[in-house]
Amino acid sequence: MKIGKKTLGFGSALLALSLTLTGCTGGGGSAVSKEAEGGTGTAEAAGGAYALGEQPLEFSFYGHYDWYTMPNWGEDQASAWIKENKKVNVVPVSSGGNAKQKLNTMIVSGELPDVIWTERGADVESLRKAGVLVPFDDYLDKYPNLKKWAGEETLDMLRSEDGKLYQFPNWYTTQPNGNAGYLVNKKIYNELGAPPLETTDDLYDYLKQVKAKYPDVVPLEVGQTASGIDIISSAFAENRPYMYSSRSMMAVPSGDAMASVFTDDVFRETLVYANRLYREKLMSQEAFTQPLEQVEQKIITGKAAVYVASSPTEFGAIGNSILSAEDPEAGYIMVWPVHKEGLDKNKIFPGTYNQLGWNVSVITKSAKDPEAIFAFLDWLTGPEGQRISMWGPEGMYWKGVDEDDAPIFTDAFTTDTKGRDELMNSTVNLQWVGNTVYVDNSKMKFESTLPEEKKSWETKWQSEITWKTQYDTTEFVNLNPAGDSSEGIIEQSVGEIYEKARAQAIMNAGSEEEVLAILDKAEKDAQQVGYAQLLEYKTKKWKENLEKLGR
Repeated sequence: MKIGKKTLGFGSALLALSLTLTGCTGGGGSAVSKEAEGGTGTAEAAGGAYALGEQPLEFSFYGHYDWYTMPNWGEDQASAWIKENKKVNVVPVSSGGNAKQKLNTMIVSGELPDVIWTERGADVESLRKAGVLVPFDDYLDKYPNLKKWAGEETLDMLRSEDGKLYQFPNWYTTQPNGNAGYLVNKKIYNELGAPPLETTDDLYDYLKQVKAKYPDVVPLEVGQTASGIDIISSAFAENRPYMYSSRSMMAVPSGDAMASVFTDDVFRETLVYANRLYREKLMSQEAFTQPLEQVEQKIITGKAAVYVASSPTEFGAIGNSILSAEDPEAGYIMVWPVHKEGLDKNKIFPGTYNQLGWNVSVITKSAKDPEAIFAFLDWLTGPEGQRISMWGPEGMYWKGVDEDDAPIFTDAFTTDTKGRDELMNSTVNLQWVGNTVYVDNSKMKFESTLPEEKKSWETKWQSEITWKTQYDTTEFVNLNPAGDSSEGIIEQSVGEIYEKARAQAIMNAGSEEEVLAILDKAEKDAQQVGYAQLLEYKTKKWKENLEKLGR
């Protein structure tokens, strides 16, 4: 059967790769390099641990995202230091703005990059089953940083069905982190008398005051695709992470099984509340159509009274700096997450974190020396690698380390904030194996020594509010099926029903009854395309996670 590359889906491409690997036995060579067929790299041949920096190491790196463009290696201070002192050169492979097509092309051609940086889950498992990934198990004791900092429980959660570890996590953690919550325009808030902003009723009343007095300000900004509404869902139940109601999960634990999001009381109450805000023009009217840049402009120019998002501090920090420089009374504060009247405010969690962190790096069998690459990634995730990739080489912003191996920051760290921030921004897209605990603890330890006026705006609110209000959702990782499986096809269909119903319920419904009718219809439509089968799959995966976690 002839398959055109332009129409080849991800799953089909992996199938083609699998057939190539198992079927090409002639003398013309296979789709993978000879190293993949049993060749040994320098570290393995030497029989000992790879000594990073003794000899040059070069490998190709592909970030599997439409939005991702890897900065040129060696042009920023951190990677330049690594290139010179560790003799590592990383060659970028661009997605060209179409990651799915790019990976398909590389798979079919057999020209895989040495490292792929991507989301955890079904697609990684497809690559693993195709036999193109290198397991890390033999490296863990030779190179101890990952094992030490991530811990056995996290690594076990990352193991594949064959019991082996193929995924190197990014921003893994054993403690809460995250920035989700409610950002409040300080000047507007104070000019309105700093009223209570504790309950959902308080928020509604406050937004009405804003609308009446500040006609050129958006009372409630909920971000692109109204994603902030998901965060608000946490206000309507205790110990309820927003992700249950999100497009990424679309399932709610009920007893020992996953249940429909469309029949969930909290999701329904959230959309009734959001619809009321939308109808009364108390929230952004263009939430479903505005680009992210438009959201940013509102925040940094002070044109929003309240901003709720999964990371409002990103724009809030910029806006606070700009606005407060012009007017000391202006800027942003954060408030404790709002809650429905009668609920315990200390059991409201607008944000989430999980031990596995964000995404992962996998090493393919195209790599000449996979162990050497692992050794580099392990160094990069360790204390020295994290110090250099976060705050640059020793000398300018830190000098020496303390008894906990944390950097001792110099005066320039607080006086040259412009230069420091420029350096840190230059390496953001090179942080592939971030170590959350090391970075956060180093930062907090230093911040605790500073007077209040010198503490960073972000760190203040992280320590006072956001890190205290993030929910551990490790048990819900990897619930999504492979896109080309029967459950994956169902998930796509249910997702389309979900997105349509959510938008209609918020924007088009004229009453609470109409919101609920839209969700009732969505439930019926979802069941017709196999939602029950998808929920059964998610239940099975959830129970497997609980077993791994010993819960």
